[in-house]
Amino acid sequence: MTEPRSDAEPDVAHVARIFADGTRARILMALTGGGSLAAGALADEAGVTRQAASAQLAALTAAGMITVEQSGRHRYYRLGNAQIVEILQSLATLAPGLATPNTLRANTRAAALRRGRVCYDHIAGRLGTAITAALVDRGALTPATDTISPTSQHPYRLGGAAAAVLTELGLSEEQLSNHQSEPLLRFCLDWGEQRHHLAGPLGAELLTAFTRARWVTCAPKSRALRLTALGEQELARRLGLESAITGESSR
Repeated sequence: MTEPRSDAEPDVAHVARIFADGTRARILMALTGGGSLAAGALADEAGVTRQAASAQLAALTAAGMITVEQSGRHRYYRLGNAQIVEILQSLATLAPGLATPNTLRANTRAAALRRGRVCYDHIAGRLGTAITAALVDRGALTPATDTISPTSQHPYRLGGAAAAVLTELGLSEEQLSNHQSEPLLRFCLDWGEQRHHLAGPLGAELLTAFTRARWVTCAPKSRALRLTALGEQELARRLGLESAITGESSR
C-alpha cells in the first residue's frame, strides 16, 4: 500500500524538473561564473534560438532560479543565489561523463574551463584544485577528519600555517577573522577533477586578491580563468605550483 504524501514534505520533484531540461541546465551552468549575462549570450551558451531561450529564461525566473535586471533595451540575468551553484556542482559530479565537444571551438572552450574557471565567486578547475592541494601541503589547510569524503562540504579546516601562507598570497589577518556569521571555509567537489576546490568566503577572498594582483584574468564573455605569466611565477614561488599542474599560462 502506497503511503500518502505528507503536505509537510518539500516537493523535490518540482525542483528537479527545473534542472532536468537540457536548455535550462545549460543556461544555469553558463551563469555559475557569478556574473550577469544578456539573453542573447545565454541563448548562444545553450545552443538554442533567442525565442527558445526566452521561454526557458521566463520559466527559470518564475521558479526563482535566476533574477533579471533591465538595462536600457537589454535584460541581464544572474543566478538567484549561491546554493544553486552547489546543486549544479553536485549534479555534475553524478553525471555519467563529460559531454564531448563536437567542434574545435567548443573543444577549446571546454579545455579552458577545465584548466581554470570562476565558480560563482571562487576558483575552480585544475587551477582551483591545485591551489587547494598546495594549501594542504603548506599546512594552511588540514584534514578535518581521518577520511576525506568526496561529498563533504567541510573536509578541511584552517591549519597552523594558515595566517603565514594566506597573507603571503595577499590576504590580511583581518580578512581571515572577519567572518563570524558564516563559515570561512567551504569546498566544492570539482566536476572536472573529481577533487575538492576551495569555496566559501576564503575562496572568494583569494579570487579577489589574485585578480587584483593580475595573477589571473577572466576570459572575455566566459567563465574561464587565465593564469598570467606573473601569476604562474608567483604561485610557483609562494605555493610551489608548476604550469604542468595548473595548465598553460597566458603570455
